[in-house]
Amino acid sequence: MADIDEKFSSAHLDETSLSGSNADLEDADYERKVMRRIDLHLIPWLALLYLLSFLDRTNIGNANLFGLAKNLKLVGREYSNSLAIFFVFYVIFETPSNMVMKAWRPSRWLPIIMLGWGIVITLTGIVENFAGLFTARVFLGITEAGLFPGVTFFLSQWYLRHEVALRISIFFSAATIAGAFGGLLARLINLMDGVAGLHGWRWIFILEGIATVVVAVASFWMLHDYPGTAKFLDERERRFVVARLARDDNGLATRYDTKFIRETFMDWKVWAFSIMYIGTLMPLYSFSLFSPTIVKDLGYTAATAQLLSVPPYVVAAFATIFAGYMSDRFQRRGVFIILLSSIGILGFILNIVTRNPHIRYAGVFLGAIGIYPNVPLVVSWSSNTFGGSTKKAIGMACVVSVGNMGGIFSSYVYRAIDSPKYYLGHGSVMGCITLQLVLASTMIIVLSRKNAAKQRIADARGGAPWTEAEKKHHEDDGDAAPFFFYTL
Repeated sequence: MADIDEKFSSAHLDETSLSGSNADLEDADYERKVMRRIDLHLIPWLALLYLLSFLDRTNIGNANLFGLAKNLKLVGREYSNSLAIFFVFYVIFETPSNMVMKAWRPSRWLPIIMLGWGIVITLTGIVENFAGLFTARVFLGITEAGLFPGVTFFLSQWYLRHEVALRISIFFSAATIAGAFGGLLARLINLMDGVAGLHGWRWIFILEGIATVVVAVASFWMLHDYPGTAKFLDERERRFVVARLARDDNGLATRYDTKFIRETFMDWKVWAFSIMYIGTLMPLYSFSLFSPTIVKDLGYTAATAQLLSVPPYVVAAFATIFAGYMSDRFQRRGVFIILLSSIGILGFILNIVTRNPHIRYAGVFLGAIGIYPNVPLVVSWSSNTFGGSTKKAIGMACVVSVGNMGGIFSSYVYRAIDSPKYYLGHGSVMGCITLQLVLASTMIIVLSRKNAAKQRIADARGGAPWTEAEKKHHEDDGDAAPFFFYTL
């Protein structure tokens, strides 16, 4: 398979361009100007894509409040099964999707899959029974699978290792906005109940699906590939960004090679982060799918519950961006994950130990703060840990793929028969957050020891910098290279 990783296109790394780029690397004002330009061209549109993605996958919770299960005559666990099957196929197709995107072009692959799920979610508005809903959720899982792992890898190809957490946090904050905006939007769309003879919940799927299709078509012109070919940058800016990234990657291999895929699947760190991510996403999906129901069972009507479920998402959005900023500033991931996990656990404890609706509602806020910011932190930490672009692409896809198994579990833990205490749901979420906390603590200890061993090698060399020939010798070693230090 041909290597088309334009991030390090040799056409932009000739001798003349390197000398000019290296001079620019020392110009802080120029760096800020270029990175601001990149931020404005990439982040807002990518955030819009994820907002629509998260809105489309979770709007079934809002639709259910307005009669989906009743109108489709769902019985037993049919509603939960419809939620769970989405994640089964989402998990299966995430890694293959990243492999396709790595070997092809993000600016083509991402709009194609978005167009696919937009059509699926639109057609969900006309299903007539459980079989139709179940089938729609299968295809939604297949088509949505590639967006989050694809975009997180894509961002890692534009930004330095200690810049990416903030950008992923801003991108992911769209999910919290979707949580807030989705409830309000669903309530407004439901006012169309009876229009064209359709129930209001059907219009939720139809209108949100059409919006996704429109944005997907526009994305063919709005998205870009890699810095080496970005048309919104001039030649000098392209050279600067490519040289900047090359220095940050310490000369590790960027080509596509199947041996890197094998090494990725054999690396225990990939699976440790994957399990940690289960502990992140199971609480996230539980919260996003069932928070309106949880708030409703505090004693409010469905319409009021929709409104009261908005403020926790708004607070979570600010917390997500702030945590990403602080994590990048201090170049630490694990300690922030531990702190936020502790806050989340406290929130769910409050929902278990008291029946006071005001205290329990405060617990919902703490739960949101402890859940949402950890998603970009775990993803960016895994990105920082995997050396080499192919291993990073496949490794991050594995983490996100396995982590989304948490969505399967989340579909079954908040049972109607447990209302309004939800001991099983709250306890399961607390257990997953605790798992995340323990694994984050373990990774800090293990990676610290690995860094110490590499530091001893550096000390034995007397602090001498690694030559290009030495880096070339270790370029296929990935994060095992002696000059690659792990982020903690």
